[in-house]
Amino acid sequence: MTKKKNTRIELRAYDDLFKTDEYRKEEALSKIRDIPIEEIDDFPSHPFKVKDDEDMLQLVESIKDRGIITPATVRLKENGRYELVSGHRRKRASEIAGYKTLRCEIVDLTREEATILMVESNFQRSQILPSEKAYAYKMRLEAMKKQGFRSDLTSAPLGQKFSVEVIADNSVDSKTQIQRYIRLTNLVPELLELVDQGKIKMRPAVELSYLDEEFQRDIVDEIDMNESTPSHAQTIKMRKFFEDGKLTTEVISSIMCEEKSNQKEKIVLRGDRVRNLIPKNIPITKTEEFVCKALEYYNKYLKNRAEREVR
Repeated sequence: MTKKKNTRIELRAYDDLFKTDEYRKEEALSKIRDIPIEEIDDFPSHPFKVKDDEDMLQLVESIKDRGIITPATVRLKENGRYELVSGHRRKRASEIAGYKTLRCEIVDLTREEATILMVESNFQRSQILPSEKAYAYKMRLEAMKKQGFRSDLTSAPLGQKFSVEVIADNSVDSKTQIQRYIRLTNLVPELLELVDQGKIKMRPAVELSYLDEEFQRDIVDEIDMNESTPSHAQTIKMRKFFEDGKLTTEVISSIMCEEKSNQKEKIVLRGDRVRNLIPKNIPITKTEEFVCKALEYYNKYLKNRAEREVR
């Protein structure tokens, strides 16, 4: 006769499981608390700027009305203080609002894990400056390297993705664009500020990033004097001279004085005024030809009049 298997569920095992679930819930709640702001340090070399602008004022009013809806994220440091991983704007807004504490979730993260979380959480913002992206990507790349990702292009095993490619897989920016952003961290602050202001575009900025600090500051001086930033073609020239060991302050000045295609004088004609002077039987497609012939005729008239006056 076959012996029946014992299918009785041990109540003790169920109770233990139930207690574990409860414990986990309580543990999670215990990690969210109000921490004195004076005990919270900003993340080291935090690349994202916290500005007291109109958006900040709106956040202050929101916090006054509804409090902190999403807790900031902090990690406990060895000295007993807290390090802010995400929520720098919420912390600043709380300070402006006059609060002494900040609602936070305490997480157990390594330095590298905290860096990656800090970058990812801030990339959710709608507006990010090029300089912010530059240093954020650089910090994340360095953190990933410390975690063991391979970044060299020659000895990576088959199927192993490079660090930048891993970042690109989870970013709106391509691998090439991320590499360009990281190059911007080699710019002196004055040039990087011009990139943030949109006065220097990405590719010219990348070319300038290969110059040493001394020559970059020479370029800053030229920009101030000429009130003009270098074009992509001009920065390519400068980099080539630099790599050949021939770049000097004089060469930079000479290149910067060259006429750029986007600075060539342009003639703008008001369409309605010009059209009123052109016979209606002349089609729009023939407007340029008609205007040029009219100018040629008028120039001949002026030349002939000048010759008559000389006589």
